[in-house]
Amino acid sequence: MTASEKEASTSTGPDPKSFPDGGVEAWLVVAGGFCTVFASFGWINCVGIFQDYYESNLLANYSSSDVAWIPSTESFMMFFWGPVVGKVTDHFGPRVPIVIGSFLHIFGLMMTSISKEYYQVFLSQSVVSAIGCSFLFYPSMTACSTWFLRHRALAIGIMASGSSIGGVVLPIMVHRLVDDLGFGWTMRAVAFLLLGMVIIGILTVKSRLPPLKQPLILKEFITPYAEPTFMLLAVGAWFIYIGGFIPFTFIIVQARAQGMSASLAGYLVSILNAAGTFGRIIPAHFGDIFGVFNIMILLTGLGAVVSLAFWLPSTTMASGHTNALIIVFTIFYGFASGCIFSIIPALIAKISPDIRKLGVRTGSLYAVSATGVLVGSPIAGVIASGKGNGFLGLTLFSGILLMVGTFFVGFSRLRLTGVKLMVKA
Repeated sequence: MTASEKEASTSTGPDPKSFPDGGVEAWLVVAGGFCTVFASFGWINCVGIFQDYYESNLLANYSSSDVAWIPSTESFMMFFWGPVVGKVTDHFGPRVPIVIGSFLHIFGLMMTSISKEYYQVFLSQSVVSAIGCSFLFYPSMTACSTWFLRHRALAIGIMASGSSIGGVVLPIMVHRLVDDLGFGWTMRAVAFLLLGMVIIGILTVKSRLPPLKQPLILKEFITPYAEPTFMLLAVGAWFIYIGGFIPFTFIIVQARAQGMSASLAGYLVSILNAAGTFGRIIPAHFGDIFGVFNIMILLTGLGAVVSLAFWLPSTTMASGHTNALIIVFTIFYGFASGCIFSIIPALIAKISPDIRKLGVRTGSLYAVSATGVLVGSPIAGVIASGKGNGFLGLTLFSGILLMVGTFFVGFSRLRLTGVKLMVKA
């Protein structure tokens, strides 16, 4: 090796293309990322239980659509800050944004615990805590992608299963504690639990590659959309995120309106996320074998089909006779959504020429998806509270949007591979 080659080697750091695909360090990143995703996306997956609780208790004077702005803005804030978090991650590495996110998330939850008015809940839970979730979620997903190539989708799936486990544990915890301890101490108990999880993430999550210290250039966030494959994927994700989060937000409200007992309905979000745990890991493994785009298209299509085949009919049956249908939908949709929301980073990595800029590219796509999350739930709230059978329109709205998103992801795959149905993509 010549002197110039040695200099180039040391200046660029580890070869971005030489992925270890395992080892203690790599799997510690996955374990730590599991904890940060549990604390961030796992918390966002609890929005349904708060939609129901706020409508029935703390914010009972507000309409369903008004209350829906709290969970929808919470989800929006987590995704919208993606470009900023991605740039901070690329520049400083994952630890700095994770520390920032830990403080904001825990502080926001503590402030929520003493909130009494709508604006107080909105600012603390939907803005401060949710921005903290954004700073926790993206760095972990990006760091994981630098350690794995052949098993990337599986590693991301295992890490992302933290959001499902969080979505199982946290709603049950809130549902059980809120009657015994009250809303304030329930939120504080959750905050202390999540504090322990994020500390593990701070200690273990790191990137294999050195930070890419470059000045902030706004063009970096826009440039990926000049690529047709990336653009089509982003549009597909936008539709998917509008329709895909609606069941998480309204499944409890709809089930109770259809006659399900409050005690059973309180577990529906946990059932959704329990099924999603398998949906994040099993399809991700097959994504490494058959192609992440192929698996994404299959599972998103499944989510649309079960919405129209199971959830929609439950809104037209006599009250009190829909429990089995809603639970079947919850299980199947939970499994499908597990893949929908976890495999997108693997899709972005698949079409990204420079893995060192993955943070910015992932954030750019999620920022667009965030606008869909923001408007989706309030629109669904208006539909649900409309005259006649509002829940029929809500389920149609969700299912059709998922179907449209599936088509756009399919078009993105065609741009990547051409008309080759059996090729791995």
